[in-house]
Amino acid sequence: MSYQTEFRHFRYFLALAEDLHFRKASERLFISQPGLSRQIKQMEEALGVNLFERHNRKVKLTKAGEYMQRELINNFQRLDDIISHAKLLNDGMDGNLKLGYVGSAMQRVIPDLLLKFKEEHPNVLFDINEMDNNKQIKALLKQEIDVGFVRMERVPRGLNILPLFEDTFSLVLPADHKVDASNFKGLSQFKDEPFILFDSSYSQSYYEKVMQIFDDAGFAPIISHNTVNASSIFRLIENNFGVSIVPTSLKLGFDMNIKFIELDKIPQRTTLKLVWNSVNTNPLLENFLDIAEDVDF
Repeated sequence: MSYQTEFRHFRYFLALAEDLHFRKASERLFISQPGLSRQIKQMEEALGVNLFERHNRKVKLTKAGEYMQRELINNFQRLDDIISHAKLLNDGMDGNLKLGYVGSAMQRVIPDLLLKFKEEHPNVLFDINEMDNNKQIKALLKQEIDVGFVRMERVPRGLNILPLFEDTFSLVLPADHKVDASNFKGLSQFKDEPFILFDSSYSQSYYEKVMQIFDDAGFAPIISHNTVNASSIFRLIENNFGVSIVPTSLKLGFDMNIKFIELDKIPQRTTLKLVWNSVNTNPLLENFLDIAEDVDF
């Protein structure tokens, strides 16, 4: 087959692999159902691989088909990135970096890092999206983002990690709460109060570290709400639904009717880390990592 024919066949294959139904896939591709069936058959014969198990008009991917679907999706995503980067270069830009981050990273680390990067690379576009830790990991593995800012102890094989900033924890209270820094004696003062915490889906390792804080304080918390959004936690606290423990850096950037008591005497710390995929070939990534290693947070 010619290169153009191969590319067309791959597009047909991905449509059928997603729908697993010849009629639905052919309608989406704007070709006839017999035509789609013929093209898929030609592809299988040319490759010498059975991609589908056929049962009347319903189909099922073979193991080889599942593998090809997964790899083609990843490589087509990379092709889209290459084309987008080429267009940016054509328009006088140096390229694009896609970043994911947990909310606390935006309070100080990301602004400082982007300002420093912009000094040396002014013609770069940034695509910045707030995402929980697990979504960032999935996006990094699929190369949907170039860099992640996470609070995790471990990352999957294939990802690299760079610690950026070690943070203390703080207790967060309604502004009119009777306890403040002057009369705070210990976390046990709050054993009967409801806590609003980051959900374990935010990061299992982060959640376990917060639970260690309660273990050391000698009580199991009454958890009234779980969320993955810092502003939601603070809004609930502001309206007297409970108290919380969060990274201290989150006190920056929020103007709400709440107060913070830094828990700087406890041993637990949380580290914000930079994560990237070792096979990412974005030419800007290495420059970004060099600057991240040099910036003192």
